[in-house]
Amino acid sequence: CSSMCTIDPEYSDLAKRIAISNHHKNTKESFLDVIEMLYSCHSVRGEHSPLVSEELYQIVKERHEYIQEQFDFQRDYLLDYFGFKTLEKSYLLRLQDKDIVERPQHLWMRVAIGLYGSDLKSAFQCYTELSTKCYTHATPTLFNSGTPKNQLASCFLLKMQEDSITGIFNTLGQCAAISKHAGGIGLNVHNIRATGSWIRGTNGTSNGLVPMLRVFNDTARYVDQGGGKRNGSFAIYVEPWHADVMAFLHLKRNHGDELLRARDLFYALWIPDLFMKRVLENGDWTLFNPDAAPGLDDVYGDEFVALYERYEREDRGDKTVKAQLIWTTVMESLVET
Repeated sequence: CSSMCTIDPEYSDLAKRIAISNHHKNTKESFLDVIEMLYSCHSVRGEHSPLVSEELYQIVKERHEYIQEQFDFQRDYLLDYFGFKTLEKSYLLRLQDKDIVERPQHLWMRVAIGLYGSDLKSAFQCYTELSTKCYTHATPTLFNSGTPKNQLASCFLLKMQEDSITGIFNTLGQCAAISKHAGGIGLNVHNIRATGSWIRGTNGTSNGLVPMLRVFNDTARYVDQGGGKRNGSFAIYVEPWHADVMAFLHLKRNHGDELLRARDLFYALWIPDLFMKRVLENGDWTLFNPDAAPGLDDVYGDEFVALYERYEREDRGDKTVKAQLIWTTVMESLVET
């Protein structure tokens, strides 16, 4: 039916009604029954591995009759077909055998009680607002509220701990743990030395940002959000004075050497006013290796201008290009990707 909605939009409504009606036939109405099934899960080793929190289970167990009175399962039909199928695919809780046990109304109530606990008056108000589509919470809240891992935040901002194997892989581990529980990540990497930089510990040279970011790219693919519910989301930030900025701007492009691409990450520049001033003037822009320009990644405003121009006078730059060349590359990358 849904594929015929371009012929008549009523087909979409019919598809929705069939899908939701079938879902109701295959799930239990009792919230207590649903929560008990989710709480009673065991791992393949026989260990108790509940999918809902102890607090939620106890509240529902003690007040289940009062809670059940609040449900209006007809509100499930307020969803359109696409909305219901999205909930079905990623948001409604399943048992280990992948059978879905929640209805949309159960989801809203789980989220509400997970947020407000024993304050049922507030929880019921939240449930009513969610179930009547006044608003919705962000994905981590819908995934995790009322579960043993009650991680409700959407976004986490990180800085690379330090420019070392230990610092890089500790940060990678943090990103993986955040993504596991449905958090999105913003990470700045402009303190990582550029390609060709000397490595004191090995007397070798660094491969720069690109190979490192490919590792983060593969981590975002591997450690998706909520265990297969949604793709991992890592946004990587660099300031435009970094010597690897041109390679950084090509990472998401649709052509070129695959070893120089990392298309599953999201990219952004932290752009200082001085850079845009040089773009407007068609001036030169000096690129620095962070190792040779200490502190540049920690300052902004007038302090940044003073330190950047000081390093330019001291001839610490790795190379000099036209600011408009970088800006043009930014525009080309935006258009292409």
